[in-house]
Amino acid sequence: HIAGIANLLSNLYAGRRIVYLTQFDAQSWVDAVRREQITNAMVVPTMLSRICDLVEAEGEGLPTLRSLSYGGARTPSTVLRRVMRLLPHVDLVNAYGLTETSSTIAVLGPEDHRAARDGDPVAIDRLSSVGRVLPTVEVQVRGPDGRPVAACEPGEIWVRGEQVSGEYAGRDNPLDDDGWFPTRDRGWVDEEDYLFVEGRADDTIIRGGENVAPAEVEEVLLSHPDVAECAVVGLPDDEWGQRIAAVVVPVDGSTPDADALREHVRTQLRGSKTPDVVVFHETLPHTETGKLLRRVVQSDLQSELDAGA
Repeated sequence: HIAGIANLLSNLYAGRRIVYLTQFDAQSWVDAVRREQITNAMVVPTMLSRICDLVEAEGEGLPTLRSLSYGGARTPSTVLRRVMRLLPHVDLVNAYGLTETSSTIAVLGPEDHRAARDGDPVAIDRLSSVGRVLPTVEVQVRGPDGRPVAACEPGEIWVRGEQVSGEYAGRDNPLDDDGWFPTRDRGWVDEEDYLFVEGRADDTIIRGGENVAPAEVEEVLLSHPDVAECAVVGLPDDEWGQRIAAVVVPVDGSTPDADALREHVRTQLRGSKTPDVVVFHETLPHTETGKLLRRVVQSDLQSELDAGA
């Protein structure tokens, strides 16, 4: 909600002509950018991936586009590398925030993306971050005991600042006694104040006592040439507490093997983070704005496995 409002207000402030689409599909978006000579646009990662597919297939660029902001969910590095290759003249911006924080907490700006495009190894690693924390916001990462952890240590992300909402209508104040707000996201902050977000805390898979971030496994699966989309979820397991399950959408025309994908993950992550289950679907459920409906994936997969038991 807040991203749409922030986009509208910033465009009005800048005096830009605004072009809206009633719904998204890659062809309509690309056609509108070319027809209306769009210079600035905002997308979520799923949209970005589909736009790349179309631009690459057509072999034509988007010459008027100067700036492209993306966010709303974790963006795979494979998608970012494709964007930088297909649209080398476009400045990329990633921002992280919540409606309750009004909204931006961290920004990965054009200079960060340019440095990564030029091969800076530190900047390349930071492509998986959401950028540097803004000077107007304090960020604290807390461990399971509720205490702050050291730099680069993962935990739950808390934020504090004048832009952070102090109340919800009809609900208790979400802030703690010191004014900190729980984002309910997991992640960490490095020594230079770059924020890395693993995903929602309640999406974390706990397998045999080890925390597994779905995004980490998804990133590896998406690096396989036969994987177009994927979602990793936790399913109940009597022995391990939860088992790791991956739902994969293959690239058109490909027929990936489940064991081969599991081996692909095992070569890049610890064995305990390898999916126990890999199934293939034609599509994944998303909201109208392109966000993955992870709870629906989890519920549908459990029903599917129960029916086949």
